[in-house]
Amino acid sequence: MFLVKSRTMTLPLGKLPPELLARFFSPPPSDPRVILGPAIGMDCAVIDIGDQYLVAKTDPITFATAEIGWYAVHVNANDIATTGAMPQWFMATLLLPEGESPPAMIESIFGQIRRACAEVGAELVGGHTEITYGLQRPIICGTILGEVAKADLLTPRGARPDDVILLTKGLPLEGAAIIAREKADELSGRVNKEVIERAANLLYRPGLSVLPDARAALRGGRVSAMHDPTEGGLAGGLWELAEAAGLGIEVELDRVPILPEGREICLALGLDPLATIASGALLLTAAPDQAPGIQAALGEAGIDSAVIGRMVKGAGVSGLARPERDEIARLFSGEMLLKQES
Repeated sequence: MFLVKSRTMTLPLGKLPPELLARFFSPPPSDPRVILGPAIGMDCAVIDIGDQYLVAKTDPITFATAEIGWYAVHVNANDIATTGAMPQWFMATLLLPEGESPPAMIESIFGQIRRACAEVGAELVGGHTEITYGLQRPIICGTILGEVAKADLLTPRGARPDDVILLTKGLPLEGAAIIAREKADELSGRVNKEVIERAANLLYRPGLSVLPDARAALRGGRVSAMHDPTEGGLAGGLWELAEAAGLGIEVELDRVPILPEGREICLALGLDPLATIASGALLLTAAPDQAPGIQAALGEAGIDSAVIGRMVKGAGVSGLARPERDEIARLFSGEMLLKQES
């Protein structure tokens, strides 16, 4: 576990350590309309707006540059999907590097945003765009809002002891795609060109969006919780789910589906596929008698799934350490490449 040793230490690339981040979440919101505020393992904020809940999410895109506008919409919409809500309104703050941002590039990014909004059923309703000092590449921070009926809201706190844990598609979908698109030169000579091309296409097939996964699962049975494994991959996602639910997790690692392209790319660069950013896969929990119907509905939608473990009384994730940071962060910091060359 990452320990913060002093107030002046330098933190590594990636998410803040959870024990440090948790310090900033107290006191809790005083407004009684805030049903779900900031907490480790919670994908969205939830606000009571009368007869429904408003669900809100914000997330940046910092590692990817290709298709950055498309990424921003889908990554944020994925978290909305985990609550049982549908994404409806999207805003973006787009920060662009000085001297390297021609109008054609900005037009392309906005085209990506509008295309992705159409795919998830949301509208672009506002935001902010500027040329920013000191940047080397574009950065976009998206905010997405949706609504859900009060009786239909899902959060990771809904998981119960003995619930089974299902994972859709495979790992690490987003991680493999980002590496294939952003680190093709480093992969050249280590991974076959066709594998790199297939990995880059994972964004579209089987796809980064988990909206279809969530919709199909909810049609198939009673889902108790859903969670989007992003930074920290499956390992980080399971730890977040366990902490949010106040339970432990027993995971069967031999049942975790690893995408062939992801396995090969991670092996070539010395990365752990279980700790590599995993958007595109969906974690969900359900009572054992509900799992067959959920898997059948996923299958009918053309989405692979596997039972990879169960929720138990206790804490933590058995047999799977909590990653200090995502493997992508280690790669982009140069740490992994330096190890390869030394």
